[in-house]
Amino acid sequence: MHPGGDPLSRHFGACILDAEGLKLSVEEKRLFSHADPFGFILFARNIDTPDQVRALCAEMRDAVGRDAPITIDQEGGRVQRLRAPLWREWLAPLDHVAAAGAACEEAMYLRYRLIAAELRDLGIDSNCAPLVDVAGPATHDFLHNRCYGCDPHTVACMGRAVADGLLAGGVLPVLKHIPGHGRAQVDSHLDLPVVDAAHEDLTRIDFAPFRALNDLPIGMTAHLVYSAIDPRAATLSPVMMRLIRDEIGFDGLIMTDDISMKALKGSLAETARAALDAGCDVVLHCNGTLSERAAVADASGRLCATGQARAERALAARRHPDEVDIPALEAKLDALINGRDDG
Repeated sequence: MHPGGDPLSRHFGACILDAEGLKLSVEEKRLFSHADPFGFILFARNIDTPDQVRALCAEMRDAVGRDAPITIDQEGGRVQRLRAPLWREWLAPLDHVAAAGAACEEAMYLRYRLIAAELRDLGIDSNCAPLVDVAGPATHDFLHNRCYGCDPHTVACMGRAVADGLLAGGVLPVLKHIPGHGRAQVDSHLDLPVVDAAHEDLTRIDFAPFRALNDLPIGMTAHLVYSAIDPRAATLSPVMMRLIRDEIGFDGLIMTDDISMKALKGSLAETARAALDAGCDVVLHCNGTLSERAAVADASGRLCATGQARAERALAARRHPDEVDIPALEAKLDALINGRDDG
């Protein structure tokens, strides 16, 4: 039975869930209605045609009886769920920054303003970007060219341009991977990275872009250990969550990275509960069976009062897209990337 009452007065489920296919099954609709997740996330398996994606987004929102946020990973390069021929193809972010040269901030703004237009047209109103992990010589290949640069100032400037482009297009940015994944030398989808850098170095380099963007509405955690600070994975560490709140100054909604990634051990229910107990607000669970999604939703329960307030502030940051001339933006971006300035 659907949790009744005013959608803005009830506490949302402290989870973000996905769907198995191109439309919701009867069982998924029942689960979503009962769990009332804060929001949803889409993957390539959920994408076919524009009309199909719009219908799926509508089904998700109908299941919870409110305008729940629907997010996606549309970074460009290897990580983009919308693909040609129906949608634009994008360079990897690091390659895009390099191609634009001195005009990289404007180019990144235009890139993500165009991405926002594509997303909003489908009913998607959140994107898991900007990624402000600082790349280094040892950054694992799964992450390296998804980064925006190799120094914290450049990364922060690019991250601000990305966030501004998304927000102007009516799409909520998700700041990731807080407090910094750039030093990881293994893929956290497959194993738990351990970073042994000193706290002072992390503060000066890795944490700096997140501090510069600590006003953004939503952040996503990093599944890795900072051994100089705490032996637990950051997503499950009260010490790291307190550092994010106090040292980095981030007071937005904190969602976990996908808890089904192999960096985290233990049952999904135990992991979900541990993440929330550590100080995360919302648990992201992806690529699971219906029973696994139900277990995560049950373990996550409802947002606490503080988490609910952060969730409502995040949702309030959604706004109607600014009026723009999309062909003109495309032409300007093309000119910047190809070293021209057409004015």
